Amino acid sequence: MPKPTNMRTGGQILIDQLKIHDVDTAFCVPGESYLAALDALHDAPEIRLLTCRHEANAANMAEAYGKLTGRPGICFVTRGPGACHAVVGLHTAFQDSSPMILFVGQVGRAMAEREAFQEMDFRRFFGQVSKWSAEIQDPARIPELVSQAFHAATSGRPGPVVLSLPEDMLREPSGVADARRYRPVQAHPGPADLAALRAMLEAAKRPVMLLGGATWTTEAVADITRFAEASGLPVCCAFRNQDRFDNHHPNYIGDVGIGSNPELIQRLRETDLLLAVGPRLGEQTSQGYSLLDIPVPRQPLVHVHPDPEELGRVYRAELPINAGMAPFAAAAAALEPVDGGAWRDWLQTARQSHLAHIEIQPTLGDLDLADVVRVLRERLPKDTLIANDAGNFSGWAHRYLPFSTYPSQVGPTSGAMGYGVPAAMAASLVFPERVTICFVGDGGFLMSSNELATAVQFGLRPIYLVINNGIYGTIRMHQERDYPGRTVATELHNPDFADYARSFGAHGEVVRQSAEFPAALERALAAGTAAVLDLRTDPEAINTRTTLSAIRRAALAKQAG
Repeated sequence: MPKPTNMRTGGQILIDQLKIHDVDTAFCVPGESYLAALDALHDAPEIRLLTCRHEANAANMAEAYGKLTGRPGICFVTRGPGACHAVVGLHTAFQDSSPMILFVGQVGRAMAEREAFQEMDFRRFFGQVSKWSAEIQDPARIPELVSQAFHAATSGRPGPVVLSLPEDMLREPSGVADARRYRPVQAHPGPADLAALRAMLEAAKRPVMLLGGATWTTEAVADITRFAEASGLPVCCAFRNQDRFDNHHPNYIGDVGIGSNPELIQRLRETDLLLAVGPRLGEQTSQGYSLLDIPVPRQPLVHVHPDPEELGRVYRAELPINAGMAPFAAAAAALEPVDGGAWRDWLQTARQSHLAHIEIQPTLGDLDLADVVRVLRERLPKDTLIANDAGNFSGWAHRYLPFSTYPSQVGPTSGAMGYGVPAAMAASLVFPERVTICFVGDGGFLMSSNELATAVQFGLRPIYLVINNGIYGTIRMHQERDYPGRTVATELHNPDFADYARSFGAHGEVVRQSAEFPAALERALAAGTAAVLDLRTDPEAINTRTTLSAIRRAALAKQAG
């Protein structure tokens, strides 16, 4: 009679580690290079495995899952082409500080360094777009290195990690013991930091708190809200981080990114205390690095960030605080409040300016996006998830749609097109009880719309608003500004997106008039499946403030001198 054994293949050990680390979902495009891991997933029904139609989309879904949950999004791809396709999701996860782990099948160990079929050195290849990249050569090290991957992806500033898996290693047996579940590590603010912060608040007359970045939780959002309320602080949010504070709150004064309220930007230039809690103060939030002087801002700056290497990287803060958002927010909420009477008028004026800025202004066309967002604002539940692709069309959502619940905004601060379709699917998967709306342009939609097949297959129900103006709008806008009348490569020829959606088994409609949109939205909400509303908009309506013709005329006038 054979003796019992604790030997497992590398693939089995790997999937057992995912179960230990409470992974409930993974995204993949299957490949022969990690068949042993796929076989082990056959015996792990507690892990939902979504088969995608392209590795870029699978990676973007994993990134959005990490952004929404705070837990690493898990993605499996095969070597060579699969790994190359997945890079865009890693880049977004890196720039957006989203926890993510990418497992990549690799050639057998005996074939390494021969340029075998689809061979690449993934440690070097992914070095610029990951927090850490490694290759597991021995199945006995899988528990150790997978544990390290989860800790690296979630501790400090979160981000993506890559583990390369030689296919023969995944088939090799080992009797190694399992790891324990990972425990993310976040720094806490010290008493001296908090005392200095309170002293700076007491001395301020025009403070502003700017929220953004990663490691937020619903509890942290509640704590930072209590902190703002107690001292009457004006609060704004960084680019595509508008869900860090209830936009209906009387202390909320707007978002800082593309197309921000000019009066808010001026207030940030005039503030005598900028408390930046979480954001990296990157290009979009810093208005092209023009909002604060480099390296020493003229505004007194308190910068709170979970990564000590980010503090002082661009800006020398007067008070840098290395802390995760949950520990900092809890400590700030417990501080003795400061009398906000000195800046009460400052807050009230900023709030009124914000309310005036978000009053919906008509643009043009038979189907005006201003009318669309007005209907959405009136009809959608407050906890609706809004996913964005990259493009000028997203400005209508950023400016006019309020965010009340964390998390509820899913957009790439990296500016990657093709993100919206898979990200909305991840949102619908994580929060099936909530409505998910995706704003996506016609260009970005066709970069990833093949995943409608995945949405239908797995019963996901996002609603895609395809802003169909027949151009790459952002690039066309820049062309008209810099080379007026000399447009090239920005015209698009599109299919009927409603017919296209229906071919997958999704709901699809074409909307040509503003008056048609309310009923079309109701039908999409009631469809019980993924839905696509093909919104035929005028390309002249390039953003919420101006038109292509106006941009061209201004550029030509400038050239004429």
